[in-house]
Amino acid sequence: MNQLEILRFALRGLLANKMRSSLTTLGILIGVAAVIMLVAVGEGSSQSITRNIQRLGANTLTISPQFSGGGGGGGGGGMRAPGGGTNTGPRTQARQLSLADAKALTDRTLAPSVRSVSPVVTASSSTATYGAASHAISQFVGTYPSYFEAVNKPVSKGTYFFNDDVLAARKVVVLGQTVVEELFGTVDPIGKQVSVSGVPFTVVGVLKETGSTGMQDADDVAIAPLPAVQQSLSGFGSLSSIVVQASGADTTTAAQAEVTAILNQRHGIKNDNADYRILNQATLQETVSAATGTFTVLLGAVAAISLLVGGIGITNIMLVTVTERTREIGIRKAIGAPRSAILGQFLLEATLLSLVGGLSGVLVAFIGTRFTVAGIEPVLVPSSVALALGVSVGIGLFFGSYPANRAAKLRPIQALRHE
Repeated sequence: MNQLEILRFALRGLLANKMRSSLTTLGILIGVAAVIMLVAVGEGSSQSITRNIQRLGANTLTISPQFSGGGGGGGGGGMRAPGGGTNTGPRTQARQLSLADAKALTDRTLAPSVRSVSPVVTASSSTATYGAASHAISQFVGTYPSYFEAVNKPVSKGTYFFNDDVLAARKVVVLGQTVVEELFGTVDPIGKQVSVSGVPFTVVGVLKETGSTGMQDADDVAIAPLPAVQQSLSGFGSLSSIVVQASGADTTTAAQAEVTAILNQRHGIKNDNADYRILNQATLQETVSAATGTFTVLLGAVAAISLLVGGIGITNIMLVTVTERTREIGIRKAIGAPRSAILGQFLLEATLLSLVGGLSGVLVAFIGTRFTVAGIEPVLVPSSVALALGVSVGIGLFFGSYPANRAAKLRPIQALRHE
């Protein structure tokens, strides 16, 4: 008996009971589709998080206050302790970030890996009005021009403000897309004046649309020169944060070490109990990538259980098939069919069931990745498709081997007597 005859017998056996074959195929289909879809969702989530981190720049360090009693806001809040610190109970010598700290980080001798330093204050509860329209701006930032490049915020219309605007404390502002839409609608905002908590600011630029990052609208922002915001909105207190841009992605770690040494010296820190924290975007991205990679593998492993269940289903169906076709097996063996032909036929039937289910699962998963799942755009991973399809075929061979071997071992006389 040649291979074509074995294939013909296998196909005839599968088509003899289409309903049973369809149910078995469905189990593999669900398993393969689940594996591919969940891996795609995990990959989409990973890429989304990575993009959000990259928006801040891979070579960016964000320094912010870290102690229980420090407000860290633009207004400086908190009771001042002797020595210029904040009263935080046991840590009375803790100091908030200051403009002097930011200036110290620009020392090329002490920090050769630092490209730019942008002190930042944030004014809370800032309501902007233009004509009859008003909008509560989520984040009103006072900073230096270098901030735009450091945090990757290009303008789509108009321009940034410049160092001259900072020195003169000019009340000019660059608005995010959300603020522009809420205040101006379709009107060109460049050159228009908006009132922010009663203080007039002239719009000089509009930021390029960024999109939402999690629960926060990154476009609901306004950025103005630091002295203008301090004079009008936040007061001359401590800084909310300091954004440091390293000279390159490969010098970010060196820049962090230099910044740490300068701030430790200025704040009198001689141990690991610092009153500030440094967020390294490159390190954060590596950590998140590792975590989401583990998460994706876990999702795939959970989905693979359904493939195992599908394999058990193949075993049960094939055992039933062997039992029902015992007399047929006996007749074929009686007229000279070798054991390898019987074994090959039933193995081929199980493999075909898995292959058809696997290919159908790939098709379903491909269609499924065209849709957004829980706010995430799935990203099809080719290796997951190949792996899931390969595993499905392997499952057919593995779980079909026992019923096939059982059928091949039947003696012709016993098989012919079977009722």
